Amino acid sequence: MKYFQQLAAGLDVGPLMHALARNPELWNQNPLRTMHPGTAHASVSDIWLWFNELPKDGQAHTVANDRETVPYPAWNKLPQARPIIFDLMRRVEGTQLGRVIITKLPPGKTITPHVDGGAPAAFYSRYQVALQSFPGALFHIGDETSNFRTGDVWMIDNSVEHSVVNNSADDRIVMIVDIRNG
Repeated sequence: MKYFQQLAAGLDVGPLMHALARNPELWNQNPLRTMHPGTAHASVSDIWLWFNELPKDGQAHTVANDRETVPYPAWNKLPQARPIIFDLMRRVEGTQLGRVIITKLPPGKTITPHVDGGAPAAFYSRYQVALQSFPGALFHIGDETSNFRTGDVWMIDNSVEHSVVNNSADDRIVMIVDIRNG
């Protein structure tokens, strides 16, 4: 496959999933990705662990600097994510952490076809950790399709048109981790 590369399988994501269940208030505290006009992510719920700092001038629909990221409150409330993130950074010889977002797509919903731009596609490499993914949750990139399994870790090419269709019976939950490689 040219747009997907599996890096690991069978990762223990149980502690993080348990922490997510104990902290439902973390979902959708930051609606930038899910509410801006024309977004491909209108059907998802997000938790930002690391993201770009938003302007203080009230222009919360923009990101001034998409290379530099800062921790958000969920970083401290979900310490169970840290071993997964730091192990991934070691595995890929990461030198800088970018955005880290946990995203949930309900059954029957889609992330519509889109191409990521800016630093999340050109400066960083994008990784996805499947926290909960069942048969029928299909990730499409270009002419390829993959069904991540819970505990899988994948590198994806988000500079190519991609989309997700969740035809499974439960939420598809992944942690997106952007890493700058040395």
